[in-house]
Amino acid sequence: MAPESGSGSWSESGSWSEFGAGAEDTPTRGLQRYVRAVAVELGLAAECWRANPGPPATACLEVDGNLPSFPDRDFALLWDEEYGWAAAVRARPAEPPVVITYRGGDVLPPAPEVAAYVAALRRGDHPGDPRPIRLRAYGTPDDLTDRLRAYRP
Repeated sequence: MAPESGSGSWSESGSWSEFGAGAEDTPTRGLQRYVRAVAVELGLAAECWRANPGPPATACLEVDGNLPSFPDRDFALLWDEEYGWAAAVRARPAEPPVVITYRGGDVLPPAPEVAAYVAALRRGDHPGDPRPIRLRAYGTPDDLTDRLRAYRP
């Protein structure tokens, strides 16, 4: 199931709350800018991504093309605030995506690093780990909200 677009801001306690239109320095706007930057790096159209402020925050990018290991499946990148980026496939658009690998590392890697992960997958390499690796726990005090709030591509 792909996340929906949403509006809200992440409060200091780690939960999302509503915010007024035009608030550019909220974590939600930062998440939208971040996911848009990854989509641009991958050459995707604007309508190919969605970000959801959660909780927990998630995002989905519908990636053009297929993977060599799954030539008959649609390819998507999923992001969430605990596990970071993951590659997923699905047989039909109505079906939920199935994660095949988690990128690992930083929960908010630079867009070129996400693009390199996708390039490796498209070459038929097997980057990341098929097991979910929690990079942070939802609600844990850390710098994620500040990093999202400040994100500028």
